Amino acid sequence: MEHLTTPVLVVGGGPVGLSTAMFLGRHGVPTLLVEKRDATSLLPRAPGLQARTMELFRAAGVHEEVRALEMGDSHPYFEGGIIRTSTFARIDEAVTLEAPSLDGPRISPERVMGCGQDRYEKVLVAKAREAGCDVRFATRLTSLEQDADGVTAVVRDRDGTRHTVRALYAVGADGAGSFVRRTLGVERHGRGTVFNALSIYFRAPALEAVLKGRKFILCYATAARGTLMSLSRLHGCDPWLATPLYFPDRGETPEDFTDERCVDIIRTAAGVDDLDVEIAWKVPWQGAQLVAERFRTGRVFLAGDAAHVHPPAGGFGANTGIHDAHNLAWKLAATLHGWAGPALLDTYDAERRLVGEAMAEQAMIRNRIRHGYADDATRAAMVDDIIITLGYRYHSTAVPGSPGAGPVLSPDLDLTGAPGTRAPHLWLDHDGRRISTVDLFWDRYVLLTGAHGRPWADAARQAAERLGVPLTVHTVADDGTLRPAGDRPWTEAFGVTDSGAVLVRPDAFVAWRTPGLPDDADTADDPAGALSDALARAAGHTALVGGTR
Repeated sequence: MEHLTTPVLVVGGGPVGLSTAMFLGRHGVPTLLVEKRDATSLLPRAPGLQARTMELFRAAGVHEEVRALEMGDSHPYFEGGIIRTSTFARIDEAVTLEAPSLDGPRISPERVMGCGQDRYEKVLVAKAREAGCDVRFATRLTSLEQDADGVTAVVRDRDGTRHTVRALYAVGADGAGSFVRRTLGVERHGRGTVFNALSIYFRAPALEAVLKGRKFILCYATAARGTLMSLSRLHGCDPWLATPLYFPDRGETPEDFTDERCVDIIRTAAGVDDLDVEIAWKVPWQGAQLVAERFRTGRVFLAGDAAHVHPPAGGFGANTGIHDAHNLAWKLAATLHGWAGPALLDTYDAERRLVGEAMAEQAMIRNRIRHGYADDATRAAMVDDIIITLGYRYHSTAVPGSPGAGPVLSPDLDLTGAPGTRAPHLWLDHDGRRISTVDLFWDRYVLLTGAHGRPWADAARQAAERLGVPLTVHTVADDGTLRPAGDRPWTEAFGVTDSGAVLVRPDAFVAWRTPGLPDDADTADDPAGALSDALARAAGHTALVGGTR
């Protein structure tokens, strides 16, 4: 039996597992990833990549490769929203169910795009391997144990050869039926299965003309026999995706949906009896809402569907999982590189579990609205997509400047530099290059201060040196290291004065800020205590007291 060693073992080779390995690799942490499938996905699932997801790929230096996969301009499809009609042939009579805000040039340097995971998974594999990760398909995890010093796993490859893996940490990104989660004995809570559906991938060239060029995220047809059927082609190429529901309580099973029946459902929904339809694939699945009771058990973490599942309404599944992956990857890297304190890894559960619960609830709200059984209270509880994807807020010990417990999702988008939120996007000039503030954050903390904030800069450098924490200081001013290049003053965007300071984490989330220097601050000694404490806690250390730890 071959013995393998790795800093991190990732189980699961879908978008979440591959993103975890790729992010870790780009942080200088080689990883072993095992996936039971023979290769990357053949199906164009999870086709909507949110602006925040593209920001993370941008920070990792892989967004250009992913963006190149977009076929044409998919943005108009997202602008078309969620619509409903009786048949696709009566598309002119469609009513709009949802018109979500998804991005904007004042909010993000990136924008949402359509691309199926059958294409972008290949990029993630290539980039993970390029960064030194060992990605093994047709390799199944058979056992997992942990002790005080690490994790021991046994995996079996395609020819039956067994390998013992010794890792410092493990990540279960192995889907809704997660073997890792079940091995850990982690329970889930939530509503459970709320519907059963069948994804039908099909080709129907004449459907383009039937739809009269109308673009949409999803179009629901109510005329499909015995079910409500949605239609999508966000991935930007053939095949189309139809998703009829089926009802086990009526005795229905996926096997009942023969190719002939699927063609009949599609023709009925289209309102065209002789529509030429070719069925490519049929995949049954369940729409469920379940969230794991914890995302960390010792040295093992859960991410993506292994940690939280919810109906696909809103397209939050793969995107939320990729955000899990990024949050965890930089914290694991910081720990393995030796500059994070032990409390930092605990904040993964504290931050991402609340987000997972909020995402799951918002997906359920959208599911009720789209299926026609939402009441006024449910509709009032829905928040806009852009808040869910870019405006969520973290509360944990790694956000020492956060005002405390509060909602993860606010009613309005509030990217104003508040601790716990993603740093506002602004265009800046850096050494003659036009960059976004989002481009400043990846593998270190960043302190932003204004023209009169030198005491904060000096205090930050001293605290970082004592802690051994990587930190870069930037002065945002006409003569600073960063020069404003847009129409919004950075002080206005971040809620400070030109003597204020903002401490931002490697994941672009604000950890702490102060609007300006105290009135009696004549030396750098005045701001040193507060800033030192903030940086220490943001990196998972106990606070610096009197300048020492």
